[in-house]
Amino acid sequence: MRALVISGGGSKGAFAGGVAQYLIQELKYDYDLYLGTSTGSLLISHLALQKIDKIREIYTHVNQKSIFNDSPFIIKKDKIGNQQISINHWNVAKRFIRGKKTFGESKNLRKLIGRVLTIEEFNQLKTSHKDVVVTVSNLSSHETQYKSIKDFSYEDFCDWIWISCNYVPFMSIVYKEGCEYADGGFGSMVPIKEAIDRGATTVDVIVLETELNHLNNLPSKNAFSLLTNLHGFMMDRIEKQNISIGKFVATNKEAIINLYYTPTVLTTNSLVFNQEKMTQWWESGYNYAASKNTELNEIKPNED
Repeated sequence: MRALVISGGGSKGAFAGGVAQYLIQELKYDYDLYLGTSTGSLLISHLALQKIDKIREIYTHVNQKSIFNDSPFIIKKDKIGNQQISINHWNVAKRFIRGKKTFGESKNLRKLIGRVLTIEEFNQLKTSHKDVVVTVSNLSSHETQYKSIKDFSYEDFCDWIWISCNYVPFMSIVYKEGCEYADGGFGSMVPIKEAIDRGATTVDVIVLETELNHLNNLPSKNAFSLLTNLHGFMMDRIEKQNISIGKFVATNKEAIINLYYTPTVLTTNSLVFNQEKMTQWWESGYNYAASKNTELNEIKPNED
């Protein structure tokens, strides 16, 4: 049983899409299980349907308005064209005055999911042999939960995809089934263990971070940048722990793991959605997967 696991990573999901495109179209991998966290959950349904051109078009054309109905960020360009990102303090203050729990709101993303994944596509996947599973964090019970397309209605599964992506406190917190839910990455950034526990013997894993840390974060300028750095630190620790546990479980169950990291740092703020950069990242992901598999093919004869 072969599984594809895609980690969280916001806009960096475009890179994962490029890697997955090469694995599916060029290497002809036919996955039985697709498991995604956060941005990974947005990709996996269409990858399972092999509608790669459709999801590529979406990923390379989204912007801030596609995701946020109330954005916590201000994005400006400096004199030489570089993006400058800061917190929209006025917007955040208004939300707190109105009693909102988060700095921003991502209801536009939920609408986008409903437009992109049709009920016909949902039914096609639900009745197929393939399983599509998304990761969510139950903040009320302090549990990481995995939601399979086989167990839910169309509207509920679209909700779970959306919930998996909601990077609190910058995006929406969702109350569902009597509990508060948020981004799956808070519990399982790279759910390798879950894929193996569900029976996978070979797991291709796309990790939307570099294998080694290549830079230090700049000192925090204010409370919001400090919070961003803390979130980044926490997610980095969870990711490394997930991978270590996944490798341990794979060894015990004689499963094979193939890891695909980003070769360079793509961005330091994955909640900024830039169409031009995401188009480049998709192509970079495809080319990286091609070069990595070429290197592996060149090594294998020498090993024999």
